[in-house]
Amino acid sequence: MPFSERSVVMLREEFVRLADEAGCNVSELCRRYGITRRTGYRWLRRYQAEGPAGLVDRSRRPAASPRRLSAALEELVVALRLAHPTWGGRKLARRLRDLSQPDVPAASTVTAVLRRHGLLDGPGAGEPRAFVRFAHDRPNALWQMDFKGHVACGTARCHPLTVLDDHSRYNIVLHACADERTATVRGALVTAFRECGLPERIAVDNGPPWGHGPGHPYTPLGVWLLRLGVAVSHSRPYHPQTLGKDERFHRTLKRDVLRVPLLDLADGQRRFDHWRQVYNYERPHEALGDAVPAARYRPSDRRYPELLPPLEYAAGDLVRSVLKGGSVSLRGRAVQLPQAFRGERVAFRPTGQDGHYAVVFATIQIGEVDLTATKRGVSHVSEHMAPISPV
Repeated sequence: MPFSERSVVMLREEFVRLADEAGCNVSELCRRYGITRRTGYRWLRRYQAEGPAGLVDRSRRPAASPRRLSAALEELVVALRLAHPTWGGRKLARRLRDLSQPDVPAASTVTAVLRRHGLLDGPGAGEPRAFVRFAHDRPNALWQMDFKGHVACGTARCHPLTVLDDHSRYNIVLHACADERTATVRGALVTAFRECGLPERIAVDNGPPWGHGPGHPYTPLGVWLLRLGVAVSHSRPYHPQTLGKDERFHRTLKRDVLRVPLLDLADGQRRFDHWRQVYNYERPHEALGDAVPAARYRPSDRRYPELLPPLEYAAGDLVRSVLKGGSVSLRGRAVQLPQAFRGERVAFRPTGQDGHYAVVFATIQIGEVDLTATKRGVSHVSEHMAPISPV
């Protein structure tokens, strides 16, 4: 006859009354009621000390909780969470340490505070762990650049342009653009180059304004970057994970900023500027061991040249100026280059094989041409796909 929830106090009273009768075998009585001797004697002691009131269940909550956060610290955790609704326990704990708060609790304790205040999406909710990805070993070795699609902006559209440093995850550019044109991107990059210097390489996808689709990587924007000595690499077709860090940045941007519609471009830029400061200098990044991106970033030593120096090629190179249609004349033959190079000077560098030339622009080999491939007509340059290597 184990104690049941529907009549537990009544059964306990019956148990202690029978146990109080002369000659009662308490051990046998415990077996009859399906409880241990330890439990049976505990109810007897409580009844003797307190009467029927001692048979009522008591709270199991400890009288004191020395590890519980102070009210002030708990209020600070809640305030930080409200200010940054997408930050979980790990980021909030790190931010508390960055703010020099004493006795910062473990991330699990901070998560418990969020759950207690109903600030998590569901029971046991927490931040997903990011995949371990390759990262360059120094800032400015590689920047990742892309548009985050377009979002509603009043009666128009906003095209957020983002540039992220691969090593530090530092956000270089977060610009509210009215379009995705070459001039718009170039203007944003000039501002970034003046502030942060030139990277060694920029990774982009294959669409405009940085590509004309798979197999055709050269555009006026890319040519301008090569002219600056910045190599350009294109992601593998249909593999957006090649720009994984910038893609992940877009998810965070959407979650933190773009949930609320933008009023106009100016409103978008104000919100972008504020959030960029938080992202770079306050928000702990798990991929960086909970450091902030600014702690690992430094500007490039390669400064942006306001005036481009003239192109210089080797003595044995055959240098040609690309005509408006993208063609040049070489050894009496017409050679067709991507039209993005029109107006530029390119070099045809002998390879040692008869009729074969490497095509070089600035310090980058952009392709190769075989003048022996056809007896007549136009020879086309075979474009080199990313990654592009300096020569």
